[in-house]
Amino acid sequence: MKNLIIVLAALLTIAACKSGDKKAAVTSKSSETPAFNSVDNPGNANTESSNTVDTSNFTAIQWIDKINQNLPKIKEGEVIEVTYRFKNVGSKPLIVQNVSASCGCTVPEKPEEPILPGMEGLIKAKFDSHGKAGSNTKTLTVLANTNSDKILTFSVEVEK
Repeated sequence: MKNLIIVLAALLTIAACKSGDKKAAVTSKSSETPAFNSVDNPGNANTESSNTVDTSNFTAIQWIDKINQNLPKIKEGEVIEVTYRFKNVGSKPLIVQNVSASCGCTVPEKPEEPILPGMEGLIKAKFDSHGKAGSNTKTLTVLANTNSDKILTFSVEVEK
C-alpha cells in the first residue's frame, strides 16, 4: 500500500511538471518579440517569430573601421575605448536595437537614434583591464534591422 502511494505521488508530480512546462512554453512564445534579423539567424529566434519579421524595413551597413581591431598594449588596470564607425548604405533608417559584449569587463555603447540612409554612426566599447593580464580578445554582437547579426572583435595585450 505504501509503495502504491509513492508511485501515485510520483506520477502526479511528473504530470504536474509536464502541464507546467506547456504553460511556460505558451507564455514565453507569446511574450517574445521578433528580432529584427531573425530571418537570417533562425537559431536566435523561434520559428514562429521568424515568420513575423518585417523584412521590408531592413537596410545595410558598411563598416568604415575594421571589424577586427588590434589595440595597443596597455597596463593592467587601464580602461581603453574602441570605436567602430559605420555607414547606412541602405534605403531605410538603420536602427541599432542592441549591442552586447562577450563579458562584463566590456561595456558597449550604441547609437540611440536611427541612422538615416547615407549617414554615419558609431559603436563604442570600453574595456576595463583590471584582473585581465595577458592576451584578451573580446566580441561585440550588433543586432540591427539588417539581414544578420554582426560580430565585432578587438584584441588587446594587457601587461601586468
